[in-house]
Amino acid sequence: MEVLWTGAGSLLKRDFRATSTTSIWMFFIYGSAAFFTPLIDAIYPMPMLLRGVIYALCIFMVEYVTGMALRAAKICPWDYTGAKTAVHGVIRLDYAPAWAVAGLFFEFVYVRYLV
Repeated sequence: MEVLWTGAGSLLKRDFRATSTTSIWMFFIYGSAAFFTPLIDAIYPMPMLLRGVIYALCIFMVEYVTGMALRAAKICPWDYTGAKTAVHGVIRLDYAPAWAVAGLFFEFVYVRYLV
């Protein structure tokens, strides 16, 4: 997911090599999504838009906590400092729609293939 996101960003900057970057830390951060399965079970009956908002908020929470911890250790692989919607340089509020869609995608995979 990270490689697709950063590769798409490269294309938007006219880098047609679609250069992508990531960090081994992202494996563990994205892997923490497995702990959201009880949340999915609890909120699945709710309207999709509300579920997307909840997923985005939860992802922001994980991104903020892990970003601040990695920044304290001086190993944070991302830095949103300078972005208009950045919070302490570790989350970008304008990414909320992308995180909502990602959460709904994870929900779909979980409900369709893992339950």
